[in-house]
Amino acid sequence: RGSLGIDLATAVDITLIDDKPLQIPTSINGPLHESQYQIGALLMGRSSSGLKGIIVIPGLIDADFTGEIQIVTYTMHPPLHIPKGSKIAQLVPLQNLTIQVCKTPLKEVGVQGDASFGSTGEIVCLILDMHNRPE
Repeated sequence: RGSLGIDLATAVDITLIDDKPLQIPTSINGPLHESQYQIGALLMGRSSSGLKGIIVIPGLIDADFTGEIQIVTYTMHPPLHIPKGSKIAQLVPLQNLTIQVCKTPLKEVGVQGDASFGSTGEIVCLILDMHNRPE
């Protein structure tokens, strides 16, 4: 149909009682799949959410993330009730291009697993083979 994003709904009724960010469960667990490949995704708010006063903080869902995907949101006009099943966010699937970027790992890094809102390990330098660069 042409849509880039996949709607993501809240799994619980929730009321935002102040302007502090809050994690809302979705009952959707990673990893995300497209055919037989694991993919990552960019989580972002739907345009209609902003019009309702719901601000969704964008986040990156790693291809190896196995925990529950949560929507981080807040409002500047509390209190604001969000009913269970409200489609306030969307996932934009992303192909994992870093698998082939560096054929020899510089340093072994951790697997994301179910640890959300954190780092997977050390900072690494990604190298692109100039003979195989995009034209």
